[in-house]
Amino acid sequence: MTLAAGGTIARMDPALRQISERIRAAAAERTVLRIRGAGTKDFYGEPPQGEALATTQLAGIASYEPSELVVTVRAGTPLAELEALLAAQGQCLPFEPPRFGEGGTVGGMVAAGLSGPARASVGAVRDYVLGAQLLNGRGELLDFGGQVMKNVAGYDVSRVLAGSLGALGVITEVSLKVLPVAPAEATLVFDCHQADALRLLNGWGGQPLPLNASRWSHEQGRGRLWLRLRGAAAAVAAACERLGGERQDDAQARADWAAARDLRLPWFDAAQGRELWRLSVPQTAPVLALEEPPLIEWHGAQRWYRVTPGDGDRLRDAARSTGGHASLFMTADGVGTVTRRFDALSAPLKRIHEALMREFDPHAVFDRARLFPDQT
Repeated sequence: MTLAAGGTIARMDPALRQISERIRAAAAERTVLRIRGAGTKDFYGEPPQGEALATTQLAGIASYEPSELVVTVRAGTPLAELEALLAAQGQCLPFEPPRFGEGGTVGGMVAAGLSGPARASVGAVRDYVLGAQLLNGRGELLDFGGQVMKNVAGYDVSRVLAGSLGALGVITEVSLKVLPVAPAEATLVFDCHQADALRLLNGWGGQPLPLNASRWSHEQGRGRLWLRLRGAAAAVAAACERLGGERQDDAQARADWAAARDLRLPWFDAAQGRELWRLSVPQTAPVLALEEPPLIEWHGAQRWYRVTPGDGDRLRDAARSTGGHASLFMTADGVGTVTRRFDALSAPLKRIHEALMREFDPHAVFDRARLFPDQT
């Protein structure tokens, strides 16, 4: 960790200086701040608390060298703007960050730490964060990591920021690893039951196939497994011939995967009036002993369930029985809940989280309760 070159207030640019001064004032007044970009993920985690601290003024691409596969971008930059810039160079964010609406920002993407359909094959948000700049609870501007891989000695704080939901400070800038868009892609569909889908995915996972994403759901009286292949044209063509299934129109398949990424599939639309739960389990976990048919992603590792409000305890029990965990991802419309959104941490992990928050935010300026409802 280093104090950034512009670490003192006097040497910061106007946008950073304004936010730093706001943080210092909040620390002095014991005011809680909730960091907010475009608000597209306000539903995620415990209800936000405190005064809103906007980051949208921290916008712009700081540097981008396509040949180096690295982009450095300010946190308030719209995610759509970054993705358009990368697409123009034939590159992308491989982890397919969900957008959930217009205007979502790069800082919000990292703070939420959520990944899309390709997560199980290419890695998560944190795997692509090379470095970050952060305003801590003292209003100090800190630098972590850099712009190359394997540049960290000790604790990799830049990656810890992924999924922190603003509990450690204001992300002001991030450096991200990007990758070329795959030269070929195909989506195959198979009619099968849930158990057969999991068996197929587990079997394919041990073979040299260009697997990129998968999803299974039971709708309109039948179960269907979608499998996306990405890679070299010859590898994709050979896999299609080997696996069989019904090949989907490429344009329609891309639209369907984009809908899966943003939870806009008809399956999610049918969750209106019900709680949406997200279970993270081992890919090899069998069909869970639950009545509701899930939507399964990540080759079996992510399973979505729609349940009656307040009926989440059995989901948590089912996830724990496999060594996994469950979280209340989205509440039912207009229905309050006293259910904890995220599973409670084990005692050792809780101590680590609390130590990090004390170090980065000793005056508890930032909204901790969004991650930990027992922390204020």
